[in-house]
Amino acid sequence: MTTTDFDLIADAALAAKIATSAGKLLLDLRLDASIQDPDELRDEGDRRAHEHIMALLDKHFPDDAVLSEEGVDEKSRLRAARTWIVDPLDGTNEYGFAERGDWGVHIALVIDHIAVLGAVAIPSLGITYGSGTVTPPMFGDTGRLKIAVSRSRRSTVAAVIADGLGAEIVRMGSAGAKAMAVVRGDVDIYAHSGGMYEWDSAAPVAVAAAAGLHTSRIDGSPLRYNHDDPWLPDLLICRRDVAAEVLAIVNR
Repeated sequence: MTTTDFDLIADAALAAKIATSAGKLLLDLRLDASIQDPDELRDEGDRRAHEHIMALLDKHFPDDAVLSEEGVDEKSRLRAARTWIVDPLDGTNEYGFAERGDWGVHIALVIDHIAVLGAVAIPSLGITYGSGTVTPPMFGDTGRLKIAVSRSRRSTVAAVIADGLGAEIVRMGSAGAKAMAVVRGDVDIYAHSGGMYEWDSAAPVAVAAAAGLHTSRIDGSPLRYNHDDPWLPDLLICRRDVAAEVLAIVNR
């Protein structure tokens, strides 16, 4: 194991701690009686989580670049050796509803366009999934696969996959919540074709890959991060034993 490997293990542990602390901040904010309007709560959640994460990344990694959904896009990140890609509040809409828990915090480190480590906190579950500690999921053997899809947006590719596999559709909120459902083994596939940003998937992809899952674009090509335009058209996270069949259905 090289020095860099040891550094990344330590960085992954720290990323998980930062994501966890941001998640606690967001849970506490929900209890603030002075904030009654859901939209104000969403705005405050985005802002406070962003400021919290940025302060800690600056403290521990002052030489690294950061791309955050809630921050200014400093193009110097394109020349940086290491870039953190952050979604301070993944699932802002869901966060505004007190009964919803399908939202989270994403922190990923990208080196040479690869998400080499990541942490996804799901505060409502009291769990932070980190690439340094995650274990392979245990999938149920019910005879019917499950595919995670958005509650509010129709995904054509997910519908095609579900039809081709006879899979059960499971609706849930944020990208991280859907990806971590695969990491837990609650669902077998998460496929997205409606476009998203790099901060939506960088951390979930790093965690899913560390758990031994298949991660790629829906055409099977590798997921690459830290581009000038952070838009990412599509995503596939699934069990490795069904990946070939899923890709075949999509690419027919």
